[in-house]
Amino acid sequence: MTFGEQNTEVEAHEQLNYAIEKGINFIDTAEMYSVPGRKETQGSTEKYIGNWLKNQKREDLVIATKITGPSPGLKYIRKNMGFSNKSIDDAIEKSLKRLKTDYIDLYQLHWPERNTNFFGTRNYKHNFEEKWQDNFKQIIEKLDSLVQQGKIRNYGVSNETPWGVMRHLDESLKNNFTRCKTIQNPYSLLNRTFEIGLAEISMRENIGLLAYSPMAFGMLSGKYLNGKMPSGSRLKLFPVFSRYNADQSQFLTKKYAELAESLNLSLAQFSLAFVTQQPFVTSNIIGATTMEQLKENIASININLSEDTLEKINKIQELQPNPAP
Repeated sequence: MTFGEQNTEVEAHEQLNYAIEKGINFIDTAEMYSVPGRKETQGSTEKYIGNWLKNQKREDLVIATKITGPSPGLKYIRKNMGFSNKSIDDAIEKSLKRLKTDYIDLYQLHWPERNTNFFGTRNYKHNFEEKWQDNFKQIIEKLDSLVQQGKIRNYGVSNETPWGVMRHLDESLKNNFTRCKTIQNPYSLLNRTFEIGLAEISMRENIGLLAYSPMAFGMLSGKYLNGKMPSGSRLKLFPVFSRYNADQSQFLTKKYAELAESLNLSLAQFSLAFVTQQPFVTSNIIGATTMEQLKENIASININLSEDTLEKINKIQELQPNPAP
């Protein structure tokens, strides 16, 4: 999602080349990227990936993208921001064109249409004046038709709740539609809300988590500790991304940094290894802006945290559970 804002196309292609050399085959993007969302850069990440993808063995890669959910500030993407058949058709055709491919392996709903708690909202508060009406069947039927047409291979959800995931599964089962395969939600040492209700669904229903923000916007690299604000960092460039920068996140990050140091591990690799080891995680979605970061992140795959270390992590979490939902 940094491709087109913090990263040039040349840098993007360099990262992608290195990643596949190291065995990575899953690439995740979205029609609204790069971030922060702006009309001038919308779709740039897909374009950069598409220009690179045309020279690759397409069948060796798993390409994922997303249709944008409703948001008043993103109406430059399309006027009707819901998941109507017309909106989905518009989004999929434009993504296929930008990605320069005939099909998308995993097509995701970026966030729900209805009012619910996501993007840093911890608790659900019902809106009794909400005008949304249950349209899960209509959406899944449309996605099923895209599978039948060969435009997508699978579909998944993102920023979803336990209720939303179960509604998807229920409609697919009742109507013999294609089944929701993945859920892309935030998950890191600073945000373990997925474990409360969704982890059990993930394991029992075989819906793998695609963990986003495993580094908590760079907080878990340690570079923001003690009030530091490095030049060129995401929080320096875009202060609005304050989700992981509160005092309670700083407090917990210091504790994790001390534990990582005692194990002779970098905080970044320690944090990523924790995410990768979770049994409900299908992919740990890293998002580096420099080659140095990318190399360090990918190398975390070689780290295995012991049961004793995992227990120490849990004890630290108890001091401040889920400080950054």
